Amino acid sequence: MQQPQGVDRKFIVIGGGPAGLTAAYELTRHGHQPLVFEKMDKVGGIARTEKYKGFYFDMGGHRFFTKSAEVKRIWQEVLGEEFLRRPRLSRIYYDQKFFYYPLRPLNALLNLGLVESVLIILSYLRWQLFPYRQEETFEQWVTNRFGQRLFQTFFETYTEKVWGIPCSELKAEWAAQRIKNLSLKSALVSMFIRPGQKITSLIEEFDYPRQGPGMMWQTVRERVEQAGGRIQLNTDVVGICRDGNRLTGIMVASNGHVETVGGTDFISSMPVTEFIKRLEPPPPPEVQAAAAKLRYRDFLTVCLIINQPTLFPDNWIYVHEPGVKVGRIQNFKNWSPHMVPTLDKTSLGLEYFCNEGDDLWTMPDEALVELGKREIEKIGLARAADVEDGCVFRVPKSYPVYDGDYRHYLETIKSYLASLENFQTVGRNGLHRYNNQDHAMLTGLLAVRNALFGEENNLWVVNAEEEYHEEIYGQVEAEDAVEVMQEALSHVFTKLDPLAFGSAVGLAVGLVLFLATLFLVMKGGPVVGPNLQLLRHYFPGYQVTAPGSLLGFLYGLVIGFTSGWSYAFLRNMTMLFYLAVIQRKAELGILRKFLDYM
Repeated sequence: MQQPQGVDRKFIVIGGGPAGLTAAYELTRHGHQPLVFEKMDKVGGIARTEKYKGFYFDMGGHRFFTKSAEVKRIWQEVLGEEFLRRPRLSRIYYDQKFFYYPLRPLNALLNLGLVESVLIILSYLRWQLFPYRQEETFEQWVTNRFGQRLFQTFFETYTEKVWGIPCSELKAEWAAQRIKNLSLKSALVSMFIRPGQKITSLIEEFDYPRQGPGMMWQTVRERVEQAGGRIQLNTDVVGICRDGNRLTGIMVASNGHVETVGGTDFISSMPVTEFIKRLEPPPPPEVQAAAAKLRYRDFLTVCLIINQPTLFPDNWIYVHEPGVKVGRIQNFKNWSPHMVPTLDKTSLGLEYFCNEGDDLWTMPDEALVELGKREIEKIGLARAADVEDGCVFRVPKSYPVYDGDYRHYLETIKSYLASLENFQTVGRNGLHRYNNQDHAMLTGLLAVRNALFGEENNLWVVNAEEEYHEEIYGQVEAEDAVEVMQEALSHVFTKLDPLAFGSAVGLAVGLVLFLATLFLVMKGGPVVGPNLQLLRHYFPGYQVTAPGSLLGFLYGLVIGFTSGWSYAFLRNMTMLFYLAVIQRKAELGILRKFLDYM
């Protein structure tokens, strides 16, 4: 894609969200003056900040946390001391109770109850021993890591609110991106100790601009314009001109006027489905058909101004309760005190997930505000009478949907876009990939490197892992082949974690013995639990009494842990020996073939 140095290049960027603005910012750092066209009246895209009567509202709640040094550098260059270091507190509202997340042992036990806790652990054990062999869907992915019972308790209702489709239809890639490296074991461990390595979904602190993420992108806009770039708002790209495998310009509409703007290089963060629709001449029919099959999920935020100085301590609350329509509630004052003009009031953002054009999306703003007032009172967060004002902001095409055959359709589109020599698509909607703000920024940065320096960064794999690693092009070395084989074997012969497995078995055995003892104590009789009393011969001090149930729990914990740890250890050693035998046979087979050809 790199052009000769002598060519006078004109960069056009479609979309003023994190990806597009980062690309424009990076271009100015290398002496170019890009043109950026944004459909809305402000920059930031999904990461924008809306303002109403002095209150600032973040569309979705955007934490500034990244593992990318380059993204951190840009954040600090642009805002620096305008960032606040914020503690994370979020809870799950389910069954009319609030669960801390990350989990806290006493809170989780009291809310779930002892019996439900035991059933969740037993379900976890069952799915650790007999997991789904293939993880095609979100339901399978979560069940393999948490057990089916915890999936049904904490994941199913909320996920189906967000996506509007059954979890059995949502593809596993979404889960792998959003809650990667998280399992019931890691969640349980985080209840008791602070892990040395941060778990992606359990980040406890993050940075946040004083007045929301829009502050970041408005400042980037100013920097780009100071460097000679131009950002044109309220401008819709209605056509994209193509000559063979090269783009030549775009048609933009603003204030009822349509004009064509020419360029040499094009970077777009507009929804890839819209890009395909606007191409002139149109792409092949199969590409158009594939674009028509990709879907998005939208949401709207009901913003409420409440005449109370404090309501609850959370930054946000996940609402898993099926009895209300709201999916997530942001408390913007707890993100930053500068989000409100006066500290004697509180502002909330109630997020409703919907599809553009459905009943929720088309509901009048006044009706949505009334719905929000009723639901926060029903949940118990605030009184409807204390809500003094409200407004609504709609956010179309917020979430690319990972459903059905979306991978097949996306591959068709990717193959076609790869044939366009001077074009790159970036960002969440441009790549139809549910990435975070920092990943969107990385795609903008890497697109500029591809254009200016001839690099071959694959933008489609950004956020395939926690940290982006550029693809290695060229011949596959022997060491790489070995790593690939080891990775494949690790999936076929899954290693059991002795500590995790032993802990799970110990908790299950301890709780079963604890509950059995209590049950017999409550049942009573002339002789309480004569059969269970026999355990005192093996467990010194144990009796079928209320105090004895606690001692029974400790004995069960120790015995169960020892048994579980031993089983996992022996199972791993057996599997290791089996793999060694397979490897030896393979080596001998290769040797025999080698000797045959001598």
